Formats: sequence, structure tokens, C-alpha cells
Amino acid sequence: MTTVFWILAALFAVAALAFVLPALAHGRGKAGATDEAANLAIYRDQLRELDADLAAGTLAREQHDEARRDLERRMLEDLRAGQAAAPAQDTKRHGTAIAIGVAVPLLAALLYFAVGNPRAISSPAGDDSQNVTREQIEGMVGRLATRMKENPEDLKGWVMLGRSYAVLDRYPEAAEAYANAVKRSPPDAQLLADYADAMAMAEGRKLLGEPERLIAQALKIDPDNVKALLLAGTVAFEKHDFKAAAAHWERILKLVPPDSDLAVSVRDGIDDAQKLAGTKPKSPPGKAAPAGVSGTIRLDPAIAAKAAPGDSVFIFARAVSGPRVPLAVTRKRVTDLPAAFTLDDSMAMSPAARLSDHAQVVIGARVSKSGNPVAQPGDLEGLSAPVDARASGVTVVVDREIPAGK
Repeated sequence: MTTVFWILAALFAVAALAFVLPALAHGRGKAGATDEAANLAIYRDQLRELDADLAAGTLAREQHDEARRDLERRMLEDLRAGQAAAPAQDTKRHGTAIAIGVAVPLLAALLYFAVGNPRAISSPAGDDSQNVTREQIEGMVGRLATRMKENPEDLKGWVMLGRSYAVLDRYPEAAEAYANAVKRSPPDAQLLADYADAMAMAEGRKLLGEPERLIAQALKIDPDNVKALLLAGTVAFEKHDFKAAAAHWERILKLVPPDSDLAVSVRDGIDDAQKLAGTKPKSPPGKAAPAGVSGTIRLDPAIAAKAAPGDSVFIFARAVSGPRVPLAVTRKRVTDLPAAFTLDDSMAMSPAARLSDHAQVVIGARVSKSGNPVAQPGDLEGLSAPVDARASGVTVVVDREIPAGK
């Protein structure tokens, strides 16, 4: 088989995996090419800030040179750490992750055999067939949809069609495909959770109502279904039942590898839910709580239409005055909003600029259309008023568009 097939198969596999691990899975991941690129972009932003401060006369040459060397050293250390971490992480895969890793490429292959032509992938060398576009992928999905009209009892076909539509952000069609799959399937917790997610996205990210009923049904079938537990916790959080939200998410920690990105994000969510519920254990007497700001990021409905579900959301803390270098940064996606967050010294970009070095900070959230953490015209942003560096329950509303020329 030629490269075209493997490009398509890999694309669907990666997209499907991203869909299976929603919402809280996009926490403060420190591995992978995407996060590495984001970190490098933030380092470049910090270097530009230093140069600007030097040019403006607010930073002495010696201070500038020392801070620049520190940033460059930090960047190299992060790159080496990322390269060293990859082999170690491969040895810690959970059985469920292995099953998903096998099943998703298989499903991508099923889509190929359902709508493709095995002979069509053998193309002459030097043609343009390897320039795969979204339009071509949508064409493949369209052919699968046509086949499903001719073979409406094909359960696996409906499931693949639902996942494919969801990857393309076509949630109404995804929900309809999942509905057809549910009608033809024995009780299946994962299918019901996927159906609930697609339905909620199609209805403006509203989990209450029918999606909530489907989530409850999924958990009756399989109380340990991770996606259903994620969604159930989100439902409870939106209802301000923070104890129930924490309980759902705590169950997830027993099911996933403790050092996975999902586990890290779930622990952040549990921390915020416990604080809001008033059940978070307090620091021992005489010992100050470590610096760390937590709260919720929301998107103003007035500008929600300007944000795409897959857009990156960079959440950061910066000093109230002085250089705008981020003191801590984490990242989520628009599909996660409203989202709980926690920022602390473990997310510092430089030892010379840490959250714990400041009594008060400003919390910001930026929806990046390009995936670049550096502000661009057309990005959406929201900022808090100055808050204590140990504050909890902070709410930041993304409510303005960055205009051209800023």
C-alpha cells in the first residue's frame, strides 16, 4: 500500500483518538510535538518581551542578558526532557490504552475498505495524489454515508460514520449516525457516551436533558466507562453539585495510568470541585498554602460563534505590573469550555519568573485561532482583575476579540 493510504489511516486514527479522550484530556500535557511547539512559541514570546523591555529602557543590559541566558537554558532543558521522557512513557501503557491503540487504526482501515478502492491507491509516481485535503476526506465520509443508505443495518458503518462526522465537527450528522447505531446495537456504554457527546455538541454544548439521560444509561451498563464518567462529572459540575463531580472524576483515577495527561487534568478538576464544595483539605496549622490559582474559564456567548471547537485555549498568569512574561501556562481547547483550571509553579516557563514570587497576579485566557500562544489579531481574550496568587474560584470570561494592529 502506498503512502496515501497510510496518511489517511493515520489521520483518522489520530483524530478518533483525540475524540475518544475529550474535555479534561487536554490538560497540561508536556509530551508531544504540539505541546513542544507551543512551548517554543512561548519562549520566543518571552525573548521578544525581554528585547522590548531592553529597547524601552525598563530593563538593564546585564539583567536582559542574564534573563535571556536563563530562558535559553530552560528551553534546552525542556527539549531534552521531552526527548528523554518519550521512551519511558511507552513502557507504562495501561491495558485499555493498548486496546484503544489497536482498535482505532482498525476502525480507520474499516472506513477505507468501506468507501475506498484498494486498486485506486496504486498511482503513478510523481502525481498529486499524496496531497490529501479536508475536501477529499469529506468526500470519503460522504461515500460512506451513501453506502449506509444502501446498507442501513451495518452497525459498524454507523459507528464509523458518527465518529468521522464528529472529527469533522459536523455534530448534528454525527448525532444522527450514532442514533442509527444505538437502534441497531445491544447495550453499549461507549456508544451511548459518544452519542451523548455528539448530541450535546450539536445542541450548543448542552449536556442537560437527553445527553444527561444517555450518560446515566451508559454508566448503568458500565460504571467504569471513562468517557461517561468524564461527562457525568461535567454535568454535575454545571449543576453546581461539586461533590458528585469530584466523585465521578475520582473514579477515573482508578482506571487510567497515574502519570497520564488525563490523570493530571482529572486531578485538577477534582481539586477545583472540592474547593467549590468546601471539602478540600486545608493546609496544616502554621504552614502557608503553596502558591496556586484555580478557577473556571468561560466563553462569552456573545462571541462564541467566533471560536471553533478545536481552537486552542491558553490559560496563563502574569504579574500585575512589569514584564508580561507568563508566570505559569496551561492549555485546553474550546470544546473543554467552561473549564476548570489550576496554575502553579510546576507550569512556570522559567525559574526566574514564578507564580510564588508574586503576591497578586492577573489571570488571562486566550482562544488562539492559529494555535500560536502569542496573541494574534482575531484571537479572543479575557483577563481577570488582580487576584491573590493563592486564590481559588477565580472566573475569567473570554469576552473580547483582539483587533488588528494590536
